[in-house]
Amino acid sequence: MTASQERIVPTDLSNEMSRSYLEYAMSVIVGRALPDARDGLKPVHRRILYAMYELGLTPDRPFRKCARVVGEVLGKYHPHGDTAVYDALVRMAQNFSMRDPLIDGHGNFGSVDNDPPAAMRYTECRLHRLTVNALLRDIESETVDFADNFDGSQQEPVVLPSRIPQLLLNGSSGIAVGMATNIPPHNLGELVDGLIALIENPEISIAELMHHVKAPDFPTGGQILGTSGIRDAYFTGRGSITMQGVAEIELIEQRGRPDREAIIVTELPYQTNKAALIEKIAELVNDKRIDGIADIRDESDRDGMRIVIELKRDAVARVVLNNLYKQTPLRTNFGANMLALVNGEPQLLDLKRFLEVFLDFRVEAITRRTQYELRKAQERDHILQGLLIALENLDAVIHLIRAAADTASAKQELMDSFGLSEVQADAILQMQLRRLTALEAEKITAEHEQLLAQITDLEDILARQERINAIIVEEASQIKSIHESPRRTEVLLQDGDLDERDLIANEAAVILLTEQGYIKRMPVSTFEAQNRATRGRAGAKIKDDDGVEHFLTCCDHDKVLFFSDRGLVYCLNAYKIPTASRTARGVPIVQMLPIPRDEKITSLVAVSEFTNDQFLVMLTRKGYIKKTPLDAFSNIRTNGLIAISLAEGDELRWVRLATSEDSVIVGSQQGMAIHFKVGDEQLRPLGRATRGVKSMKLRNNDQLISMDILPAQIAANIANSESEEEEESNEDLNGSEEIITEVTEGPWVLVVTSRGYGKRIPVHHFRLQKRAGIGLRSIRFRMAGDELVGLKIVYHDSELMLITNRGIIVRQAVSAISPQSRMATGVRLQRLDEDDAIAAIAIVPTSSESESETEM
Repeated sequence: MTASQERIVPTDLSNEMSRSYLEYAMSVIVGRALPDARDGLKPVHRRILYAMYELGLTPDRPFRKCARVVGEVLGKYHPHGDTAVYDALVRMAQNFSMRDPLIDGHGNFGSVDNDPPAAMRYTECRLHRLTVNALLRDIESETVDFADNFDGSQQEPVVLPSRIPQLLLNGSSGIAVGMATNIPPHNLGELVDGLIALIENPEISIAELMHHVKAPDFPTGGQILGTSGIRDAYFTGRGSITMQGVAEIELIEQRGRPDREAIIVTELPYQTNKAALIEKIAELVNDKRIDGIADIRDESDRDGMRIVIELKRDAVARVVLNNLYKQTPLRTNFGANMLALVNGEPQLLDLKRFLEVFLDFRVEAITRRTQYELRKAQERDHILQGLLIALENLDAVIHLIRAAADTASAKQELMDSFGLSEVQADAILQMQLRRLTALEAEKITAEHEQLLAQITDLEDILARQERINAIIVEEASQIKSIHESPRRTEVLLQDGDLDERDLIANEAAVILLTEQGYIKRMPVSTFEAQNRATRGRAGAKIKDDDGVEHFLTCCDHDKVLFFSDRGLVYCLNAYKIPTASRTARGVPIVQMLPIPRDEKITSLVAVSEFTNDQFLVMLTRKGYIKKTPLDAFSNIRTNGLIAISLAEGDELRWVRLATSEDSVIVGSQQGMAIHFKVGDEQLRPLGRATRGVKSMKLRNNDQLISMDILPAQIAANIANSESEEEEESNEDLNGSEEIITEVTEGPWVLVVTSRGYGKRIPVHHFRLQKRAGIGLRSIRFRMAGDELVGLKIVYHDSELMLITNRGIIVRQAVSAISPQSRMATGVRLQRLDEDDAIAAIAIVPTSSESESETEM
């Protein structure tokens, strides 16, 4: 067998790979990527700070070139690339990366715009005062262990004797093999308060600790939304903390032009690149994914950050800001992963465990420092005891030393004659003659007594845990008093998730639904107000065999309830209905809702909020009416919900919102109208799967065409006048067209016919009746074949929108329509083509209305 063959060692490949990989992984975890839970530092940071301390770069000394420090670290402690060392040094000097920087930098150390720092030969550094006071003090008092460096030529500290929980103060981030850490920074004052609370009550809960350590405190300020992510991080070690920048809406002055609104960003979320943020906003504006932004400027200077986002005149500032939060890093999440090394092993720590690990380390450091000081005091006192013996026997000692042949024999004779130790004998032989004076003897005696008191105190510290705890509190409080700074990050109590509605302006909108099921949404502002009796503008591109069937005005934040002829209800957010131009057909509603082919939408209702004090009043084709509490429809399934039980051949046709104090007016095709109360015994609340009661008695060939709700305060003022109790059979159908000249703000009952005529009738002309009556006549038709198509409750400042079967829309003020009596024929509202007719009417919602009007 050859020599080369003798060196071959058979081994199992799987075991060898597993062992080698684990060794490599642990080397990365312990020696590079994860911080120590005691001082919160990774090896590279610890070596940089210790090397600077050895070089004497304290806060009271001049700055030194960073290249000098990097060379010292590389040569003595950290045999890696200079780039890694310099990058670590730079980060410890950046006030936007560290909550409390550990290094005081002089020169270009980068910026929040991700500008790189200057080369190490140009920049200078020294230790920050906090670093000396809180991390390096007592390092020479044997408080921590030292280990050999990479080549055994130097000794380096295994950990720094930190006096504060530095890991929580400045946080840490790192990626190891198979694990990572991401610890947020905190406020120094809050951490000290939490540490003191733990010392005073070791059984304190995490929830109680959070009264002191409220939340992370990021160096760049910003805001934290909600506390759920913070609680997760503090209780479990992992949590997603939602951060956002601080932005305000201001009115900026412009020379020669009207003032404009602008969004001013003054603080950014932690680790957000300002230049990249501005670039992202510009990209979204160019791609038309964010509307309403006219200009972006960065006006930041040495006094602070200021990003100006100038808005267009018609933009809604809050909506633009919400879109910025949603689509840009102006709002982001900090994924807390509280992983750190405890006794050389990676552990996921909660808030209390973090402080407990640090407290145990601090107790150990103070114990070791006390033992070191005790040993030094005892050694010094031992020498002083020898000096005192020599002073008491001064003549004999001098005679002995003069008679001795040499130093060695003198030392031995002193030890033998006076019972001294070798150390004491050496001290006597090295004593200067000036110390033989009476004054010096008194000083030695005083120092001996002082050392005896110090030794007694140090022994008491070692014997009593409460003394050690008191020292920890005292030293931490001292650092707090010197280095504490106000909290920069504000905690907002609401959750951080933006609702989709927050990204959309709550503008008035028009929703059209045709007979063949095409639906679209348009802003009401698309249609300008026109004079009465004009032709109008096209509102939809309608096929020859199609026509507008439902016409609804609402607000974009409303929920639209779609009621079908089968008595089912579906729900859709108004803003989810696609917007389209006036000439567009829209999209098939079957793409928006799961409606079967044999089912048809017969009524639309816009709801802003589901409450238990409102009802949905439903009316069927055969005249059955009922009311059901609105909150019964708050959770509508995707495939719909039963709204009413229908008789054979009947279908649900009209649905309106009302309260129990309101009243309802129902109109028929032949111009009859009945007015009765929604509440009382007339209309009792019923569940969803019920049919209802009879609403109105119809004549031959007549059918119901509309229903609307009269508000309670108005209905209460209507007297049951005996002067109008005559039945329809006794009314004068040939009466004159009386014009109402009384001045009133309304409300009125607006009636519109298919041929484009309409009028306003004072509501008190319709007395309250009992349900299921024949009602009163509301209009006298001007021409044969005309019929009533709409009946609405309107006010003096209301605006009306009419739409024809061919999609022509007119928007006009209600005040332009003449008030007339019930027997009048009305005035022309819209000029129609011969083959066209009014299909539906709707009332434009005003900004002051909390609930939008419903469709005709």
